[in-house]
Amino acid sequence: MNTFKNLVVVAFFSLIAGCSSVQPVAGGSWAGFTETGQASFYGDKFQNRQTASGELYKHELPTAAHKKLPFGSEVKVTNLENGKNVVVKINDRGPFVKGRIIDLSKSAFSSIGSTSSGLIDVKIEVLR
Repeated sequence: MNTFKNLVVVAFFSLIAGCSSVQPVAGGSWAGFTETGQASFYGDKFQNRQTASGELYKHELPTAAHKKLPFGSEVKVTNLENGKNVVVKINDRGPFVKGRIIDLSKSAFSSIGSTSSGLIDVKIEVLR
């Protein structure tokens, strides 16, 4: 009976994981994966703090945080309002606020939008 319960629990969690909205594309590669939502940027208090990947956060570097993309992924982020884009490297986890899909370094954010807006609508595309 315990084996059956364990099997049901494993099947349930496998089903839930399979329904996740963020999945790698065919072959396990994330290249070509796209997502739209809001982008925010790191506040000044994060300068020189360690990211989830172990690197130090630097405002001037084109880096970003995403909940699931692998560290080291290169992602093109396009501002949907003005068409400007920037390529960033994923080196952290987050953002953990509903509707936000990526947290950009301050310089990356300011290259495609105004930091005074706080948030911008973006499309992200994994390049590699």
